[in-house]
Amino acid sequence: MEFSARMITDPGQTKTGCAVAPIFSGKKLSPPAAQLDASSGGLVSSALANGELIGKAGQTLLLTGQRDAGIRRILLVGCGPAGKLNEKVARKIIDALIKALQASRARNAFLFMEPIQGDKFSYGRFSCLLASAATLAAYRYRETLSKPTALPRLQKILLATSSAGASRACNSKLLQGQQIGNGINRARQLGNLPGNICTPSYLAEQARKLDKGEDQFSTRILDEKQMRKLGMGALLSVSAGSTEPARLIVMHYKGAAAAQAPYVLVGKGITFDSGGISLKPGAKMDEMKFDMCGAASVFGVMQAVLAMQLPINIVGIVAAAENLPSGSASKPGDVVTSMSGQTIEVLNTDAEGRLVLCDALSYAERFKPAAVIDIATLTGACVVALGAHASALYSNNDRLADQLGRAGETCHDRVWRMPLWEEYQKQLNTPFADMANIGGPAAGSITAACFLARFTKKYRWAHLDIAGTAWRHAPKAATGRPTGMLLQYLMDRAGAGS
Repeated sequence: MEFSARMITDPGQTKTGCAVAPIFSGKKLSPPAAQLDASSGGLVSSALANGELIGKAGQTLLLTGQRDAGIRRILLVGCGPAGKLNEKVARKIIDALIKALQASRARNAFLFMEPIQGDKFSYGRFSCLLASAATLAAYRYRETLSKPTALPRLQKILLATSSAGASRACNSKLLQGQQIGNGINRARQLGNLPGNICTPSYLAEQARKLDKGEDQFSTRILDEKQMRKLGMGALLSVSAGSTEPARLIVMHYKGAAAAQAPYVLVGKGITFDSGGISLKPGAKMDEMKFDMCGAASVFGVMQAVLAMQLPINIVGIVAAAENLPSGSASKPGDVVTSMSGQTIEVLNTDAEGRLVLCDALSYAERFKPAAVIDIATLTGACVVALGAHASALYSNNDRLADQLGRAGETCHDRVWRMPLWEEYQKQLNTPFADMANIGGPAAGSITAACFLARFTKKYRWAHLDIAGTAWRHAPKAATGRPTGMLLQYLMDRAGAGS
């Protein structure tokens, strides 16, 4: 998909597959709509007179049969009251606009939407949201299909502006939005791949590909021998039943001075989760290929920040393993020793995500981080608590939690903060180790976070349980969340927030 902004004074003089113009409440024509009406011999005003569109936000009306051969179609978009645009309404308008453009079969479109901006919402912000949404809408999974799904015909979107300065500003925001969309699509693609392709070794290779030719980016891949030397007994207990070796993938993005503390993202990368000896039910087990969506979001973020060249240091850590039952697999009741030296009784081998994460979180200490955020499809209990609308947020630092919450609100990839009280910790008690890896049936998402908290006492830390938000069940597909929210958080830290 191509995006660009250009100064245009008269939409009637352009050539495009589809010209897009806003209509405000009460059938009020925006200046571009009025100009298109004049150049089309009254086509716009005739359609409005018939009551086909009243200007309600999110309404669309496609007009064809133009007298002017330069513009093949006109798309009218309802935008609500003039000058009252906000983030929520803008997203509604953009989603409707893109859906209508894809349905129109136009290969390119020229948007004359500048009149919708107001005192509290800029055309630059609209441009960023538009490019991100259009990039996401263009994604199609094609990797394992013998007859791949056709890509959308819409390949180019141009934005009209009233000045050269506005064009420069919009072009910058269009690029930013496209890079955000590409990062989210990267996470979606990795999440959608089947477990026989997307293995820990495959993820390691993807990290190496990001590394090629980039001075600001470097990668280190730790194999099982190296992890064993570091004492990562918790992580290695998860991969013990699989022939696929585990990998600890460490990606460094250096966009600022070396003295600046990095932000560390830690992704759960269970490329397939059968539950191990504590075997999951067969129904929907295929969806356990999505158990690496936390890792996928880390890859999406790293790709996007590299493209954006954000002035910030970031370390992305992916704890990648496959959880399968076999004669060598961990058993309920086994006790393992984590990198931190703390011992863990494995009461349920299906609570494996926290076992790979705890060693990765201990490894993160060496970077003396500004903050550490782990992202994991960790618990079914989180889905029961919050459904598919919000990811659960846990943190040992109020400021970090607030920053993540604001980032989620900004990009509409929201989180809900959950308690991390000391009272829950006793549920992890066991007489046979320093802790158990489960805390019983009550408050499952909270006790999982309490488990992780025992490995994060030396830095500011947040845990995102994305079990309800990382993928959809019908149709089955990875969402790419919370890549957008993490990018917004990092952009805010780098002073590049949109």
